[in-house]
Amino acid sequence: MKLGLAQIDTHVGAIGANTEKVLETARRARDELGCDLVIFPELTLSGYPPEDLLLHRGMRLRVEAALEAVRTGIDGIAVCVGYPEYEGEALYNSLALLHDGQLLARHRKLVLPNYAVFDEMRYFEPGSGPTVVEFGGIRLGLTVCEDVWEPGPCAATKAAGAELVITSNGSPYHVAKQQDREARLVQRIAETGLPIVYVNMVGGQDELVFDGGSIVFDADSEVRFRAPAFTEGLYAVEIAREGGKLTIPAQEIWPIPSATESVYSALLMGTRDYVNKNGFESIVLGLSGGVDSALTLAVAVDALGADRVHAVMMPSRYTSQMSLADAEQQAGMLGVRYDVLSIEAIFEATLGVLTDVFDGLEPDATEENIQARCRGILLMALSNKLGHMLLTTGNKSEMAVGYATLYGDMAGGFAPLKDCTKSLVYALARYRNGVSPAIPERVITREPTAELRAEQKDTDSLPPYEILDPILEAFIEQDYSVDQIEALGFERATVGRILGMVKRNEYKRRQAPPGVRVSSRAFGRDWRYPITSGY
Repeated sequence: MKLGLAQIDTHVGAIGANTEKVLETARRARDELGCDLVIFPELTLSGYPPEDLLLHRGMRLRVEAALEAVRTGIDGIAVCVGYPEYEGEALYNSLALLHDGQLLARHRKLVLPNYAVFDEMRYFEPGSGPTVVEFGGIRLGLTVCEDVWEPGPCAATKAAGAELVITSNGSPYHVAKQQDREARLVQRIAETGLPIVYVNMVGGQDELVFDGGSIVFDADSEVRFRAPAFTEGLYAVEIAREGGKLTIPAQEIWPIPSATESVYSALLMGTRDYVNKNGFESIVLGLSGGVDSALTLAVAVDALGADRVHAVMMPSRYTSQMSLADAEQQAGMLGVRYDVLSIEAIFEATLGVLTDVFDGLEPDATEENIQARCRGILLMALSNKLGHMLLTTGNKSEMAVGYATLYGDMAGGFAPLKDCTKSLVYALARYRNGVSPAIPERVITREPTAELRAEQKDTDSLPPYEILDPILEAFIEQDYSVDQIEALGFERATVGRILGMVKRNEYKRRQAPPGVRVSSRAFGRDWRYPITSGY
């Protein structure tokens, strides 16, 4: 048997477009690759995750029509496709095996994840048992995503007579996720002795990115095929029978990218899909001469092309000549439209309006925030007038401790670096320059500063990032207590101060734009911290 692995990018809610992609991909698998069966990712027809779209009455009608279109729209090849299945008042995360107009089998996902970014128990009911169907002389065990993360479903599938496990997935990316997936699959093979065909989707959906990495293991836990990460494609895999045993000849095995490369690829895919799927032709961002905006500009250009990117430098009285020069140099290196719009007149006018109210009060963070909000006014004006999506340039370290201005540098539609710590930003900047020059070296090596007052440095308000970032990671991603973080070698007073800042600034994060999730716990879907708390 020849299997087609359809590692595709779907669009949540675009049921007609998703259906056409399924039919077009199935025809290619049949006509160009000679496949007998083509396997699609989880919830392909609706896109994943569809969230509360599932609750709309019209969604059911569209999905049912889409499944019927796939059933009747292709022959000469079997299609295994994921979809939300409505039955009476019940809803299932299902996988259908269709062939020449017939529904050969339907599997309802058994294990519904309800942790981290997953919320499937809100919508779906679990299936009642394994699904095994014979096709092409092979007894196929159908599973969906989380079904292979726990031992029970695969064991039940083996007991029901399966010879080969097929799993359809919508597994989102975070650092080292592919290694985690493959370790889980090896565990299932050790328990069942069955080969596994694992098909995963690619693409960005709001803050989630799906990285593909579809893979085939034989019964000896040997990788026989791995698809490239972050790449949409259709791949053929041969399954043979020798002496009554299924064998899988070695085929192309793409390497797992390094952590830094994979994060950069995730930023590109997440940004590209967010901009394109939301119908924007171009983006605008503020280019300050600092490393965060420099990396964001590189990501935007790599994701969308220089002709779709507009960079704006907005100097004030505190902006250094170094920043002006470096921002202009980078814009030239990447070939984007570049404008310089001073905020000085807006800043002066705002201070003038507030003179009487502020009489006798010393300057403080208020005046710094006014500058950031002046820039936000200009960037949003460009967004409105020119139809650009505004990308914000802040990072996870800043968002964690509130080192950002609400309605200022936080204003925008999407935040590519939202889940990247400052330390990771530096690593990504160096990685990108290793591919080809994109960021002036001085931008990476200079001491970070917001340039909102004279001689300002980030370390005036924060510990050095080599101290701050490990503390944040321990608290946010590991849920460590103050005692546990102190035991890692950090001063207790510093830990307490940082954790207090994280807790106090939840109200800001709730009002921040979405951004690409690259860690195991990002601010957004899998961070639900109370704003009001006495903890």
